[in-house]
Amino acid sequence: MSKSCKGLATELVKCLGESDCVKVENRSIRDCAGEKCPSIPSDCVGLRETYFNCKRGQVDMRARIRGNKGY
Repeated sequence: MSKSCKGLATELVKCLGESDCVKVENRSIRDCAGEKCPSIPSDCVGLRETYFNCKRGQVDMRARIRGNKGY
């Protein structure tokens, strides 16, 4: 279950790495992921929300028996 969000994490890092926030503004991926910046594309924002829900599902006691829904 600890690796069920790994695919989402790599997609999110790749998406944020190609965004204007990292390329043009020369900020780190962590800085760009943490705040709502207009230079982040909407698909990266969607990936961030999905990754957040995946990580939250890992600590949800109702889903721990069944396992987290993988990517």
